[in-house]
Amino acid sequence: MATTKYPRGLRNNNPGNIRINSDKFQGEVIPSKDKSFKTFVSMAYGYRSMFRIIRNYKLIYKLNTLREWIYRWAPPEDSNDTEAYIKSVSNNAKVRPDVEIDVNNEDLMCRIIAAMSGVENGIPAVMGDVRAGWKLLTI
Repeated sequence: MATTKYPRGLRNNNPGNIRINSDKFQGEVIPSKDKSFKTFVSMAYGYRSMFRIIRNYKLIYKLNTLREWIYRWAPPEDSNDTEAYIKSVSNNAKVRPDVEIDVNNEDLMCRIIAAMSGVENGIPAVMGDVRAGWKLLTI
C-alpha cells in the first residue's frame, strides 16, 4: 500500500492525532511535517506521547477513568462522537469506562492506547509499536 493511503495519524507517526500545541515530546519532529498535527520520528515515539498525555490526565488533572480521559482527548464540542469513541475503546481494551485505571499497568495501558489508535486511524494498532512506546516511557 502506498504511504499516502495510510491514515494521516500513521503517516505522521502520530497514532493519537495529537494536534500541534506548545507541549514538546521526545521524538517530536520540529517543525512538524503537517500543518495541524504533530509528527514523530517513529511510531514508538508517537505512542509514547499518548502514554505521557494520559498519565498527565491522571496526575495533573485527576482524571481517572477511560470516560474522563476520552472526554478530554476527543470532546464532543470538537465534533467527535465521544460516546461511540468510549464504547469502542472500552470494548476493544476490555475495560469498563467508569472504573479507575492504574496508569502503571503496562498490559492494560497498552490495550487502551492501541484501542484509541484504532479509533483515531480506522485500523488496528501494531502492538509491537505500542509496547515499544511504553518501553520509551523510562527514557
